[in-house]
Amino acid sequence: MRLALFQPDIPQNLGAALRLGACLDVAVDVIEPCGFPLSDAGVRRAAMDYGALAEMTRHASWGEFLAAPPRRAGRLLLFTTRGAAALHDFEFRNDDTLLFGRESSGAPHEVHVAADARIYIPLAPGARSLNLTVSAAIALSEALRQTHGFPTGAPTG
Repeated sequence: MRLALFQPDIPQNLGAALRLGACLDVAVDVIEPCGFPLSDAGVRRAAMDYGALAEMTRHASWGEFLAAPPRRAGRLLLFTTRGAAALHDFEFRNDDTLLFGRESSGAPHEVHVAADARIYIPLAPGARSLNLTVSAAIALSEALRQTHGFPTGAPTG
């Protein structure tokens, strides 16, 4: 299972996604360009003490991401408000990559076309969307639950 962010706009969301990936033992792919300078120091600052635990791969472009061997290993699943399948009706696999678009504009047409499936998270009437990392956490939770992929560590509290 992988989490991919297409050209993220907000560094705090990237930091939260790296923390999410670190805590759930899920690799995170960042597809550039980002809407902010993406330096090693910036990643460490955004991810706080979880940056060292996170497995992050940077891709200079959409094409580079598509060509990467880990990406080609399984399905590419785009989470979008224009999805065709509801999260709870979708069957996930261990080698899926869960892809999320830009916070400001979502994913462009070529990303929609490349996706093997487009999934949405059902919301209450009148609600437009969730925060990027909240959406990723919901999606990863369901995907890991279905595939029995949650880490097996004991509670730390």
